[in-house]
Amino acid sequence: MAKLVLIRHGQSEWNLSNQFTGWVDVDLSDEGVKQAINAGKLIKKEGIEFDYAFTSVLTRAIKTLHYVLEYSDQLWIPETKTWRLNERHYGALQGQNKAEAAKKFGDDQVHIWRRSYDVLPPLLKPDDEGSAVKDRRYANLDPNIVPGGENLKVTLERVMPFWEDEIAPKLLDGKNVVIAAHGNSLRALSKYIEGISDEDIINLEMATGQPVVYDFDEKLKVLNKTKLG
Repeated sequence: MAKLVLIRHGQSEWNLSNQFTGWVDVDLSDEGVKQAINAGKLIKKEGIEFDYAFTSVLTRAIKTLHYVLEYSDQLWIPETKTWRLNERHYGALQGQNKAEAAKKFGDDQVHIWRRSYDVLPPLLKPDDEGSAVKDRRYANLDPNIVPGGENLKVTLERVMPFWEDEIAPKLLDGKNVVIAAHGNSLRALSKYIEGISDEDIINLEMATGQPVVYDFDEKLKVLNKTKLG
C-alpha cells in the first residue's frame, strides 16, 4: 500500500495581508513557518516515511517542504521542483487585496473568479509588469505555455502531465510520496484522485500546513483519506 501526503504550504506573507498571490513568489509568514514545522512533527508522530518529495518552484512551498522533511527527519530524500505544481495563476488580480477587489468588482464577481471551476480571472499579457514570462525560473518554457491567468480547470490540465509521468508511477511502485504545494494545485489533484465533480470542488478547502494522507491500493484506488492535526 502506497501513501501520498499532500501539504498546502504554511501561511504566506500575502495570505496574512489578504492579497491574491498566484505565481508571485512570496515568503512564509512567521505563523506559516510554525505551521510547516508542526506538519513535520505530525508526520514524524504518525511514523510516515517518504521515498520521494515534490514541490513547486515557489519559495513558500519549497520552504514548507524543507521544514516538513527536517522535522520528520527525512531531509535527505530525493526532491523534485516543478512549475506544474505552482499555485493557480490569478492573472491581473495578483497583488490586489481581496477585500479591495471585492469593492471594485463586486463580491459576486470576485467569488466567481476565486471559486468557480472554469471561469478565468482578468489576464496578464506577456509584456505586462509582473508577467511570469519575464521570470528566470520559467526561461526554459515556451513563452506560449506560461499563463497570463488560470482557473482550476486549467490548473488541473497543467498538473496532470506531471502526475501521470512522475508521481503516479512511483505510487504504483509502492513508494510513499509527499507533495508540498498550493491550495489550488492540490485541490486540482484532489479533484482527480477522489473523482470530485466540477460542482462540488468549489467546496473543497485545503488548510494551510495540514497534511492530508491518502492510502492507495495497487491500482491507485483510494482506500483511506486522513487529515493529520
